[in-house]
Amino acid sequence: MRKLQILLFMFVNFAFGQVAKNSELFLALQKHDSIFFERGFNQCDIDYLTKMTHKDLVFYHDRSGVQDKQKFLENTKKYLCSDSNHKPIRKVRRESLEVYPLYDNGVLYGVVQTGIHDFYIREPNKEDKYTGTAKFTHVYLLENKEWILKEVLSFDHK
Repeated sequence: MRKLQILLFMFVNFAFGQVAKNSELFLALQKHDSIFFERGFNQCDIDYLTKMTHKDLVFYHDRSGVQDKQKFLENTKKYLCSDSNHKPIRKVRRESLEVYPLYDNGVLYGVVQTGIHDFYIREPNKEDKYTGTAKFTHVYLLENKEWILKEVLSFDHK
């Protein structure tokens, strides 16, 4: 399966390339990324995160291994949402964001989204403190007109 995903990504990149950064698709995914991570990661809206991730989510992380949806949600609660006085925050580098469409016989069914995000710690009455950066690759599927996160690669954490 992993080889198939890599081949699919390479094919999409070669055949279609990323969409223009002013295209409707790019802007929709840029907005989705902003909302998804603000609500799910930064605000810890676990109900939203649960709804917007695929039941068969696979999350590959270079430091914490492979996670399914249940483990992903447990880790989010435990490591990202347990201490509001020392809260991890995620911010995408907007200029790094790229979107590659996935088609099935000419019908858009998903996208591959890549980029770089920076991480911070937020404490009450203080400026957000930069703590690191990482690269990401997301596969979103279009289901009932919603972008549902299906696969995640989170790597090159520094």
